[in-house]
Amino acid sequence: MSDWPEGRNGGPGEQYGRGSAGSQPESARAMPHVRRRPAPPQSPPRIPPQQGQGPDGYGETPGYDSGYNTGQVYGGGQGGQRGGGRGGDSGYVQPRAAPDWGRRIKVGALTLVVVLLAVSIGTYFWADGKLKREVDLSKVIERPGEGDGTNYLIVGSDSREGMTAEDKKKLHTGSAEGKRTDSMMILHDGSNGPTLISLPRDSNVEIPSFVGSESGKKFAGTGRQVKLNAAYAEDGPELLVRTVEFNTGLHIDHYVEIGFGGFAGIVDAIGGVEMDIPKAFKDKKSGADFQAGKQTLNGEQSLAFVRTRYAFAGSDLDRTKNQQKFLAALASQTATPSTILNPFKLYPTMGAGLDTLIVDKDMSLWSLGNMFFAMKGVTGGEGTSMNIPLSGQSVNGNLVWDKDEVKKLVEQLKNDEKVTVKGS
Repeated sequence: MSDWPEGRNGGPGEQYGRGSAGSQPESARAMPHVRRRPAPPQSPPRIPPQQGQGPDGYGETPGYDSGYNTGQVYGGGQGGQRGGGRGGDSGYVQPRAAPDWGRRIKVGALTLVVVLLAVSIGTYFWADGKLKREVDLSKVIERPGEGDGTNYLIVGSDSREGMTAEDKKKLHTGSAEGKRTDSMMILHDGSNGPTLISLPRDSNVEIPSFVGSESGKKFAGTGRQVKLNAAYAEDGPELLVRTVEFNTGLHIDHYVEIGFGGFAGIVDAIGGVEMDIPKAFKDKKSGADFQAGKQTLNGEQSLAFVRTRYAFAGSDLDRTKNQQKFLAALASQTATPSTILNPFKLYPTMGAGLDTLIVDKDMSLWSLGNMFFAMKGVTGGEGTSMNIPLSGQSVNGNLVWDKDEVKKLVEQLKNDEKVTVKGS
């Protein structure tokens, strides 16, 4: 009886070959072959490998098919069926993980913040590069001490820089060379709310000693009495600041000037400014022609509105009141979400203003923004607007300031107190 497994030939005494008794080896020895048991027609339920080996002794789980017998590779089943297995056996499919919405929201929010930050930084440097920092307040001598809060000297000039002949005709600006001040205001921004004080251009003031902005030469004061706008015409913004500080005793922290073209451009960029005009008036020199009632003014109409003086009995005093009313309305209607959050409005508005805006060398965009929102607060019930107190007229027809009331007003501004002084 042979002890060799079934399917093997020869016996223990045989040294070479299958069934050969010869002493010579065959040319090649055949390796024994064990035939693999065929898989059953239907795959039984899958048993985890750790529960035991298959009966064939090779460690395979019953019902497991590697796919090599049928040419399948990782789920490429017969007939294009997914999941592996024979004859339509779907096998095991890994369930798809649910989306992590919390993580997606965090990533989306972070992306939005990064984009907004990049846009904000880009806008800041774009706007900062447009500012014309041309006024050097370090040239102003013998300055009064600083007080609480921030004081801006806001000047509207009749500069026609950048305007075409057609623009000048349309806006009724004329073609005079150089530039003069058309309006002057002090805006105080403090803890008791903003205060806007108009300085009539016909105010009678004394020109003090000063250093020429171009020559650097010092000019001694001679007690000359002139209209306030003559100081600007004589030596520009630096002498104007020096004259305002000398005649008021109030320290000016920043200087801001805008020309005709920039003013009209801002109004057109925001789609006009709504005004309530109590009484109809006309003025050929400024081009004003307004009916009474609420109406939306475009850039051309707005410029005519703030420049008109000959149509009013109070002349320059009435004009300054209209200027205050309009500028406050402009600031209020510009600082709205529909403008700030709309790039198609925001950038043209900023561009129109910054193109003709002249400021002092220490002015930052942050300070400019604070000035803008302080101006808005004047109409929001948070502040006060007034003309500087007057006591009458001089012999040459200029407007004379009430020195006692002006001194009281300045002290309240310096100490950042609530303003109780009444303007003219």
